[in-house]
Order: sequence, then C-alpha cells, then structure tokens
Amino acid sequence: MSLKACKNVATNRYELDITIDGKSFQEAIQQAYKRQVKKMNVPGFRKGKAPLGIIEKYYGESVFFEDALNILYPEAVESAVKESGLEMVDDKVDFDLKSIDKNSGVEFTITITTKPEVTIRNYKGLTAEKEKVVVTDEEVEAEINRMADRNARMVTVEGRPAEKEDIAVIDFEGFVDGEAFEGGKAESYSLTLGSGQFIPGFEDQVIGHNTGDEFDVNVTFPEEYHEKSLAGKPAVFKVKLHEIKKRELPQIDDEFAKDVSEFDTLEDLKNNIREKLLEHKNKHAENDVENQLIDQLIENMEAEIPEAMFENRVKASLQDFDYRLQMQGMNLQTYMKYTGLSQEDMEKSFRPQAERQVKVRLALEKIAELENLKPTEEEIAAEYETLAKNYNLDVERVKVSIPESELVKDLAVGKAIDFVKSHADIKEVEKKTEKDTAEETKAEPEKAEKKTTRRTTKKAKGETEKEEKE
Repeated sequence: MSLKACKNVATNRYELDITIDGKSFQEAIQQAYKRQVKKMNVPGFRKGKAPLGIIEKYYGESVFFEDALNILYPEAVESAVKESGLEMVDDKVDFDLKSIDKNSGVEFTITITTKPEVTIRNYKGLTAEKEKVVVTDEEVEAEINRMADRNARMVTVEGRPAEKEDIAVIDFEGFVDGEAFEGGKAESYSLTLGSGQFIPGFEDQVIGHNTGDEFDVNVTFPEEYHEKSLAGKPAVFKVKLHEIKKRELPQIDDEFAKDVSEFDTLEDLKNNIREKLLEHKNKHAENDVENQLIDQLIENMEAEIPEAMFENRVKASLQDFDYRLQMQGMNLQTYMKYTGLSQEDMEKSFRPQAERQVKVRLALEKIAELENLKPTEEEIAAEYETLAKNYNLDVERVKVSIPESELVKDLAVGKAIDFVKSHADIKEVEKKTEKDTAEETKAEPEKAEKKTTRRTTKKAKGETEKEEKE
C-alpha cells in the first residue's frame, strides 16, 4: 500500500492517488473469505465448507472484493495521508475507485479536506493591561457572612406573629367559585414569607398571624397563569398556621471557625479566605490578559479556514455540554425539550465560541511550529499521570485512548501561549470601574485547553464504566 500521487485541487482540498499491491489484496480476500464462508451455500458442499476457488467460480471472482477493500481501506488511507504530510480536518472523504483486480491490486483516489496554511505576524511584543489585585476586608467579611448564612439553623418562633422572611408551616386548600381545584392543597408546607413562591398577595396575608390561627387568604390568579382554567380568577385559600420558624445565624467567633473549617481561630480562617480570594482574582486577571493577547493574535493571523473545522468544533462543544448535563442527571435532548430549543438553535449559539476556539488553536499551533516549542518526555509523562489521576483511570488506558501525538500538540499549544505572554508588554493598572468591565467583557480565553484530550479521556472513562457493568 502506498501513495502514488498527491495534488492540490482547491483551497484546503487535496487529491491522493493510492495503490494497494496484489499480494496485500489477495491476503485481504482470504480474510474476507474466512469471515463470510460460514454464511454461503454452494451446491455440492455443506454450508460453510466450500473452498475459496469454488466460491469465486460460483459467485464470480469479485465476490469478496468489496469486503477485502473495506479491510484494507482504513490503513491505506491513514498511511497515505501520513506519507503526504497533510493533516485531515474532516472524516468526510470523497472516494473514486480507479481499478480493482485480484492479481494487480487496487487503485483509488480520495479527496480530503486539510488544515489550512496559516501565517501570523507580530506575535512578539503584544501589549496588555493587567489589573492590580487587591482583597479588601469587606470582601473577606462578606465571605464569612455567606459561610454563616450557609450554616444557619432553624428555630421555632414563639410569642409573636409571623414576619417577613419567617418560614410559615401551613396547611392550605384553595377554592375557585366555591369548588376545590386540583393542585391547590397541601399539608405542613414550609413557605418562606416574602420569597414570592406563591401567587401575589398570598404571603402578605400570612404575615401578622400567630401559630394556631386559621384564616382565609383571598387572591386573584394572574392573567398569564400557566393553568389556563385558573388564569385571572379570584380564589379563596383556607389556611392553618402550624408553626413559625426563622433562620438563626451562628455567632462568628473562634468556635464558628472550628465548626466550619479546619482552622482553630477566626483570624486563621479569615487569612485563608483572603488567600483564596487573592488566588481567584489573580487567575481572573491572568485570564483577562490572555483574552487581550488572544484577540490580537486572531487579528494578526491569516488563514482560509475550512467550514468543516468550525462545524466539528461546534459538534465537539455540544458533546462536551451533553457530557456535563449527564453529570447532572440530564442529557441534551431533555435540555432542548425543556428549553424549547432545537438542534439548530444550539449549534447557532455555540458557533461564535467555536470560531474563536478554532482560530486561537491555529494561531498557537503556528507559533509553536515557528518557535519549535515541544514538550519534553518528562512533561509528556507528567501530563499522562495528571490525566489519569483527574479521571480516575489507569495511565495505560489513558495512553491507549490519547495518542502521544495528540498530547504533544496540546502541550505545545500551552507552551505557545506562555511564549506569547512572556514576550508581551504587560502593564499593571488600577482596578477597572464597573462600566469599563461591562464594556470589555469577553469569553473565557483558550488557554491551551486540551479539548481533544478531555473528550477522549471521557470516552475512555465511559468505556471503562461499561466494562465494569458487564
């Protein structure tokens, strides 16, 4: 099997002439014969026992040609593409069979879509502004208060009527025109007063009542109410208030710190919160810098990008989104049903992000090529170890699922963005105003994220789980 010729027939489209020698083709015919013979009936022979030569005479010499070609085709194409030095970006291949013969072999032509030629200028000396990172005492206190709120406990209120933000435990039953309606009844229901859980006016009429009170609540269903038979109609709810409860915040002191963290003092907890907030803000500031640099890289890049690359990226993004939904007990089809979105709507929403990701990847790959940025053997091994740990997989399974060539590309892209940052003029500036931030809000940067690696590892993980179930 070999590449006979390769020629450019259109932008990012190449035609490859491929040959399969007679010996290889005959061996593939033998394989096809062994796979199919058990199904074949030939007069004078028991089913599945007829020799190859007899079957060829009875059904024709070409009886196993298609199966034999299917056996050889994937390896022949992969070998030819590799020999050509081209990189396919789409699985769709145009196939044209030129000749096929048992003795002389096969000749065929494929036309493939390839990665575009990329040029990029001025990727050294880019400019960006990095916001000075500061964590205030007020931000630390706000986080402490959120922790206290999460650890609040419920206590029963006695000696006073229900107030806003109390939790009222009630029985209720609703009536329209004197008739009880479906879905309008519940017992021991916990209702947070002022939350807007119930139709307008209901919660306001519970406020002011005491435990044990029985009373009527008079409301009118909104005109746009989801149950059309009730929309716009007045209703009366018979209500009994069983209990009034409220959230009681813990005292914020050293004991609180011990209860909610591994720290013994409130001061240590605050210091830890400050460190984490600082780390988060630094990461956000770095992301903002990368976004600024990436925008300039895209502007400085030139390439005629095949539509297939954008389409593939959109599909991959949808697969990633579906995977995340499955982790939450949902899937893409259910999500679209609930949101009323179609497949086309979803693809359209992911398109801008996909275009940016493709352009960023091409730009960074070109920089890695120009600067000869390659990971070391130690870096490759470390990345495999990290992936195995992150996805709870054996390292060897990860290596089977993710070819080293793909991992090398991902690591090289990471080195490229680091190279661009190290050669950029980054100025530290004061914190931007809310107006500035709103005007400059952009998507998260493509920081050498290992899209291919992550998807392939997820697939490997899924296959492992399937094997364990079986």
